[in-house]
Formats: sequence, C-alpha cells, structure tokens
Amino acid sequence: MLKNWTNIFIYHIKNNKLFTALNVLGLSIGIAGLIFAILYWNDEHSYDQWNPEKDKIYSVMNNLGGGNIWAVSSAIPAPILKSTTSYLDEYCYFRTNYSKQTIQYHGKTELVDKILTAQSSFFSFFPFEFIRGNAKSAIHDRNSIALSEETASRLFKDENPMGKQVRYAERIFVVRGVYRLNEKSSVMPSAVTTVIEDDLEKNRESWGLNYGLMLKLKNARDTTAVIKKLDQIFLEENYKKQAKAEGLDLESFIKRYGEPIKAQLLPLTSARLYNGNTPFAEGSANVIFLRILIGLSILILLLSIANYINLATANAVKRAKEVGVRKIVGASKLQIIMQFVFETILITLFSVLIALVIVELSLPFYNALLNKNLILLGNQFYVQLVLVFILVVFVSGVIPAIYISNFEVLKVLKGNFSRSKSGIWLRNGMLVLQFAIATFFIIGSFIVYQQVNFMAEKDLGFKGAQVIDISFKSKKGKGQFERYKAIQQELQKITGVEAVSAASFSIGGIENSWAGLHYKTHQEVITQQMGIDFGILKLLGIQVIKGRDLREEISSDTISNVLLNETAAKTLMEKDPLNKIINWQDGNYKVVGIVKDFNFFGLENKIGPMIFYHIKAQSWSQSEMHTISVKISSNDMPQTIDNIGKFWKTKVDSEYPFEYAFVDKNFARSYKKYENQRDLFALLNIVVILIAVFGLFALASFSMERRLREIAIRKTLGAETNTLLKGLSKQYVIFCIIGFLIGILPAYLLLQKWLENFAFRIDIPLLPFFAAFVCLMFLTLTIVLAKAYQVTKIDVLRYLKYE
Repeated sequence: MLKNWTNIFIYHIKNNKLFTALNVLGLSIGIAGLIFAILYWNDEHSYDQWNPEKDKIYSVMNNLGGGNIWAVSSAIPAPILKSTTSYLDEYCYFRTNYSKQTIQYHGKTELVDKILTAQSSFFSFFPFEFIRGNAKSAIHDRNSIALSEETASRLFKDENPMGKQVRYAERIFVVRGVYRLNEKSSVMPSAVTTVIEDDLEKNRESWGLNYGLMLKLKNARDTTAVIKKLDQIFLEENYKKQAKAEGLDLESFIKRYGEPIKAQLLPLTSARLYNGNTPFAEGSANVIFLRILIGLSILILLLSIANYINLATANAVKRAKEVGVRKIVGASKLQIIMQFVFETILITLFSVLIALVIVELSLPFYNALLNKNLILLGNQFYVQLVLVFILVVFVSGVIPAIYISNFEVLKVLKGNFSRSKSGIWLRNGMLVLQFAIATFFIIGSFIVYQQVNFMAEKDLGFKGAQVIDISFKSKKGKGQFERYKAIQQELQKITGVEAVSAASFSIGGIENSWAGLHYKTHQEVITQQMGIDFGILKLLGIQVIKGRDLREEISSDTISNVLLNETAAKTLMEKDPLNKIINWQDGNYKVVGIVKDFNFFGLENKIGPMIFYHIKAQSWSQSEMHTISVKISSNDMPQTIDNIGKFWKTKVDSEYPFEYAFVDKNFARSYKKYENQRDLFALLNIVVILIAVFGLFALASFSMERRLREIAIRKTLGAETNTLLKGLSKQYVIFCIIGFLIGILPAYLLLQKWLENFAFRIDIPLLPFFAAFVCLMFLTLTIVLAKAYQVTKIDVLRYLKYE
C-alpha cells in the first residue's frame, strides 16, 4: 500500500514540478522562520534553569511609586537585615554592573571586562562548577579572587593559578578558585572579588540606593512574609528615625517626603524575562521583541500553510476522477484521507529538511542581528521540531484530505465536479487570508521603519558628533578630580582639541545616580544627579534656556548653586524658578539656571527631572568620574585621536588601554535593538511577499488552466484580449481588496501597541496603508495579468477540435 501511494506521489510530482516546488519552498520558508524564533525563545528561557536552588532565590526590588521600580535594593544595613529576618537562609549584596579593569600577573596585563564584586556568599547563589578550589573558600576573605576558566587560561596559560597573586584595582589578590561557566546565567562574571565588603563597612549606617541584594529563602512560599518584613524594617529603622530627627511625626514626614519605599521580590527564574530594570549584570531579554518575533513567525507559518492548503485543494480538481475511481473499486474514506496525509508527510519532511539547511546557512546573519550564538542543537529543540512537524502535517494535510475524500463519485465521474463550489470558498478564503497577512507585514514594515528613522533623526538636545568620551580609571591614593584637571590642561595643548571637560555621567552609558529633591512643603521628587565640571554643557551643545551656566569665576557655583532641567523646574510649581532655594542631599541649594531637556537614556523613556551641580559640591561625586569628554575639530579627526591616544598611553595610564567612544554613537546603541527590529521586519516582509506571490501565481495558474476551454470558446465568439484579461483578473482584485480591509485593523491596533513603548514616537500616518494597498494591488495585477495574458494566447483548435 505504501509503495503504491509513493508511486502515485512521485507521478504527481513529475506532472506538477513547478507547483510542488512552490509548495515545498513556501513551507520551508515558513518552518525556517519558526525555527529561528524557537531557537531565540529557547535561549532566553534557558537562563538560570541549571541553578539547583533557583526557586528559592529572589532579588529585592524597590517600588518608589508612580511606576518607578528600581533594580537596586534600599541597601538595608547588613546587621539590621541579618538580625531581623528569620525567613532567610542567606543574603548577598552585589554590584549590579560589571567592572572593566586590567588584571596583572608577572608583568602580563589582561583587560577583563566582566569583573563582579559581591559578598562571599555569592557562589551559594550561583553555584558554578569549580575546576580548582571550591565555592566556600573561593572568595572567603577580602584578598581573594575567583577567576573563570577562560580568564585563568588567558592569565596563566597552562600554569596552576591556585595561590598565585594578581594585581587588580591597585591591590594584590590571591587566586582561591577557578570556575567554569557551562550554562546561561543572569550573572556570568569573568572574575569575582569581595571589594564590595569595603563599601558595605564604610556605609554600614547608610540607606542609599547603591547595591543589589539577593535573598535565599528557607521556604519559597514565604515571599509575602519577607516583603512585609522588609517594608517594616524600612519604616521602623529608617522613616521613623528620620522623622524623629527632624522633629516630625510619621504622618507629617510622609506628607513631606512621600510614602516609604515598598519592597518587591523578583524571582531568579523570571529575572531574564523581566520587562523593566534588571538587577543582574547580564541584563534582561528584549521581551517585547521576543514576543513580536514569535508572533510574526507563527503568522508566516500560517501563511505558508494557507498557501499549501490553497494549492492542495486546487490540485484536487485534477485528481477528482482518481478519487472517484478508487471509491468505486472499494477504497474507504479513511484510506483516501490516509493517502493524502501520507503525501503531506513527505512534502512536509522535505520542507523541514530544506528549512534546516536555510537556518544553518542563515544563522551567522541571525546571530549578528540578535547578538547571540544560537546553534541547531539540544533535545528540547528536536522535540519542538517534531511537534511543529506534526502540527503542520495535521493542519495542512488533514483539511485537504477530508475535503478530497468527500468527493461525490457520480458527480466526479460525470465531469461536473469543476462546477462545484465546495472547494472554491476554501481556496478563496485562504487567498484572502494571505492578502490580509501580507497587508499586516507591509504596513508594519513601513511604520517600524518610520519610527526608527524618527529616533535616528530627532533632535536629542545635545550634539555628540565631534565629542569623544575617554575611559578614565581611578588610581589608588590619587584624587580623581585633581588628576583630571592636570590631564585637561595637557589635552588642550594637542592640535585639533577644541574643548575638554568632564562629568560624573556619560550620555549613552550606564552610570546614573538618583536622590530626592524637596522644595518648600512639596512632595519629594526623585531626581537624576548630574555632577559636572565647567564647560561640559557647552561642549555637548546642551542649552541653558534661563538664567546662566555654572561659571568658574563664581566660587559659590562649586558649593551651593545648581541647575535644573525643564522637567525638574516644573516640579517646583513656580512661574520663575530662578534663585529659588531647594533642599537636596541634606543641604540647601540655589537654582541659578534652567537647562533645556535632553535625552539621556533613550527615546523609549520620558525625560526625567535632573539636577546639575559642580562635581566639587559633593565629595562622593568626584570618585564617580569615569570619563573625560573631549571635543575635537572636524579637520583630520583620525590624527587628533591618534595624538590623544599617544599622550594617554605615555602620560596618563600605560597599563589600561586607551578607550574612547563618540557620544552620538554611544547613545545610538540605546535604540540599536529597534534598528534590529526594523531590519528583521523588512526581511520578514520580503519573505511574506514571496510566499504570497508563490501562492497567488500557483492558484491563478490552476484557476486559469481549468478555464482554457471556456477561453477558447469566448475567443471563437469574438471576445477581445482586453475583455478576457478583465474577466480573468477581476476576482483576484476583489480578493486583494477584501484581504487588505481585513488586515488594516489588526495592523493598526498591534502597531499602536508597539509604539506605546516609546515616550517619543510618531503618529501612525495614512501613507503606510496607502503604500500597502498599492504594493499588493501591483503584485496581484502583475502576476494575474501576466498569467491571464499567457492563457489568452492559446491555440483555439487544440481545445475545440473534439467539441
């Protein structure tokens, strides 16, 4: 039986080579798209799944109200946390970002870009496999350092690193352990130290927002009790004591400074897919992009299946008599269904194999687009591939098979089946669905393109095209600000350097700091702190629109005068905010200027309140200087940068590599992911149009070939070519219009939802809808009229000689 089915299958392939090829290629592209999405989905969902105690580990988040949830803890002093929480097995403070520094051993220097500092309990939360030493002793004191296998190999080659001394951050550390990073994790450091213990000791009484905090619960079900306990600690130990110190009762204190911070617990298992600020250095997945990719891939596969069903039911007309004869000789409906499902299995199997080839060849491009390293391996992936195979066979095989098995024998053998409407509605419905999906993709591609272009061209409020930020590492025992001032004088002597300044922030970087700002009895406003040196605003092209900039000749500008941006100034609710006294960092400061709002974090975020102060006004701010900004002339920029680099290596830091980035390019990274979405949408749009073209061409060919005798008769009766073309193409134009009308509503709603991710966005224009309609109509008419014109040139005698 199988041999007979196979022979029939091969016979029909030989007689329908083009349409079989279109079927296989369409399904292959659809399945390949879904495989890409599955690989990406699996990768993002694999983070931390290896961790044996992942269900007990949580990160403390802080809800500041108004939708502001911070990824760093309220830094409850460790002694208080330890003594008052009985639900904890362990806790661990850690820095939420990696440090990029050099590590030296015997005169050899390696730049390591993922150095993490955490408490000694870190490896209890992330129990990586240790190939040398063990998790308990690896970072048991402040002079210990644990290295990843890759870092140890770079530093020591084949030498045993255990007990060896290395130099990092101008200190000597002893290597106590070497671990292996086998699986994806929310934290994947190249080296781990306990330098944070020095900070914790120094700030043991502080409640500042500085660190990440992980908790390991004794019982995973105690989350509600732990949150309640953390909120109680913050209220009792912080708010009530501050209120007492200011001579206020708790209610008055809350009215002035706002509600106490509320704790939230983020499970480690959800950290990678958390849609917000993440406390872990590896960052979070682009959840929206992931969902979009899965949704679009399913749509493309659905389009491919619709294409297959269309061709299968159209081809059924040619096989109607075969089915009728088989029914007369005794074939049951089930046998006919099984035969056609068997053929679908073979077609789908070929399609899956070709899809795997497409994926393997395209993976380098796909990995570059997503900044991933995906591979076609894994038991989970193979199981999913089998499930996709079964689903495709069921949907694309069973429906046409049932349709074909229901042919009425007498009607088929009399030759009247072609007049039946039973299959026409299904095919027409599938064709309309294809047009609707194509409409969605074309409109989506236009709107995503316009939004990304809007982001790239928008005035950001600063000018960074000729400004480079140079990485500026601190030196032990040397004042960072004093070092910078000496370097500033030398840099200004280099030909091509127009200006040099610095700040405790870098536009497009990750450094940022926040604190509460108060004015009169108004409620506290969480404000971004921007430590600056004189001239940095002018260097970056940031405008002061009211009042004045901070000036070197005015001594109070380094002590008690500040600037506010427009957003912060509005919170004062004063018509003229200049010369008003605000309370910030436990001191009173005078507002001497208003800075025009500019984008710091990216266009998906609203511009928040900012306060600008001279770096010397806050001693802690001087240590936060990690970059020096240099504006260079547009003439011979490469030579100027080369001269700066030579000066830097010889006079500033011979150990750390000279690193710089143009400010505008650094900021552009904030919307790089949206550029990737634009490129992917454009690529998928091409794929969708190709599949739709395959289906339309094949269906038009089948449809018109069935009408060859009708065309011959009409030509004999004197019908002109134009009249025939109009009649043959009319129905496809109608289907195109119906599909377009169906597709525009979901396209509008879903893209409106996507645009809600941006604080600065375009309004959806009419142009994409008009362009989609024109594009679809052009493709439809081109394909249909080309095929129609071909069939109108038939030899009339060939089709009428037996009539």
